[in-house]
Amino acid sequence: MTSLCFHLSLVAPSKLRVGNSPPPPLTLKPLQGELVQYHYGLKDLVTILFYIFIAIILHAVVQEYALDKINRRLHLSKVKHSKFNESGQLVAFHLTSVIWCLYVVVTEGYISNPRSLWENYPHVYLPFQVKFFYLCQLAYWLHALPELYFQKVRKEEIPRQLRCIALYLVHIAGAYVLNLTRLGLILLLLQYLAEFFFHMARLVYFTDENNEKLFNVWAVVFVVTRLFTLTLYILVIGFGLPRVENQALEPERGNFFSFLFNNILFRMSVLLLVCLFQASVMWRFIHFQLRRWREYWNEQSSRKRAAAGAKQQAKPLKRDSGYHENGVVKAENGTSPRTKKLKSP
Repeated sequence: MTSLCFHLSLVAPSKLRVGNSPPPPLTLKPLQGELVQYHYGLKDLVTILFYIFIAIILHAVVQEYALDKINRRLHLSKVKHSKFNESGQLVAFHLTSVIWCLYVVVTEGYISNPRSLWENYPHVYLPFQVKFFYLCQLAYWLHALPELYFQKVRKEEIPRQLRCIALYLVHIAGAYVLNLTRLGLILLLLQYLAEFFFHMARLVYFTDENNEKLFNVWAVVFVVTRLFTLTLYILVIGFGLPRVENQALEPERGNFFSFLFNNILFRMSVLLLVCLFQASVMWRFIHFQLRRWREYWNEQSSRKRAAAGAKQQAKPLKRDSGYHENGVVKAENGTSPRTKKLKSP
């Protein structure tokens, strides 16, 4: 962590010095308008630990005063109850993170000036709001590990949630330690935006199973964010980092691998891995959408068949003139409708 810049100013003594009396003291005053920036270190672990406890408290507040009250009214099953709680917590977190992250990238000028994502790399020193955002993000995803026990998550759901938590921790910690915080902020903003619409759509679906319109909105947002993510990777890795002036390996200065991007083979290999990962994500998304549409159309066809069967049962049956009595059709006057044969005399 860098220290403030200071300048020295002499304090005028009130009396003249006599003999070997000590000189007047020197005071330190910070320069006006100096920008304070920060670097990561071991003390960050203590800060993260503190905010883990804060995240646990906020998690309990949202659960107690919002989600539990809604669950009592909906009377959901155990499976839907667990998913509702998960989506409710993530909606609150993703909405807060999207607003906060958008404020940071706008005030720091990362959106208005895309070249700042790779210029002057490595970005060793961070503004306070960027460093604080990353520490809070790491604290939240680390607090999600003990919450698996506190929330009594089903054993079938634990592997999926552990994979999700691990991916977020690797991405956030990697961007923080490798000094790619600017790129990491934009990627988190895109990811959180898509996740917010997904979990919001799940909450609406649990309250009304016939309302799936928000899933269509999520599908559009997901595709758009994936395209922006892939474009951003190609722009920064393919064109930005190779143009960095300092291409030497200097771990003590935070320059870990910019020299590697000067090698076209390494650069193309990284881009290929990124494209394959994004393609796998899109394949899972398309598979999910096809399955959802197939279930929707099967449900609609079954409803149409049930409605058609109900109409056929509702149609009145044509009855012969007369009525049945002991299996014999009788006319309205009680006589048989069949004509009697006259016996010949």
